[in-house]
Amino acid sequence: MTPVATPATTRHAASDTDRTPDHTDDTQESPTMLELDPAVREVLSGTSIAHLATVLPDGAPHSVPLWVGLEGEHLAILTGPGSRKARNLRRDPRVALSITPVDDPFTPVTLRGKVVAELEGDRAWEIIDRIAKVHVGGPYPREQERVVFLIEPETQHVGIG
Repeated sequence: MTPVATPATTRHAASDTDRTPDHTDDTQESPTMLELDPAVREVLSGTSIAHLATVLPDGAPHSVPLWVGLEGEHLAILTGPGSRKARNLRRDPRVALSITPVDDPFTPVTLRGKVVAELEGDRAWEIIDRIAKVHVGGPYPREQERVVFLIEPETQHVGIG
């Protein structure tokens, strides 16, 4: 199976300009992975709660609040391996995220992308603990099994509009 090329764009509401080298819009294809905007990286590295939208089996949207972090250029989320979002992501890897920065609620960040990996075991727990440290100051409790999904961002937008 040949991978599908995806758009790689950044839009800022204030200027509504493209931040990609080839100045593509959301409908054009680009073979390169999106480089995250510094403003997006800053929000993803902080304590803001994201809302993840996935697709239910009947095609309806499913949205949940969650922690999100970075793993290189990928977004990292954690969940239980049998959760509704995990089942949705395994069936259909397309996602949308919206994040309202706690210190600047009028400059939200939205991203769309697709899941490119599911991690478990020690590698997953390293990422989970790093994300938990940002939000609660220490490692994530080990009472429940957890997995990490890595998301390749395809589009990003900073600001309202």
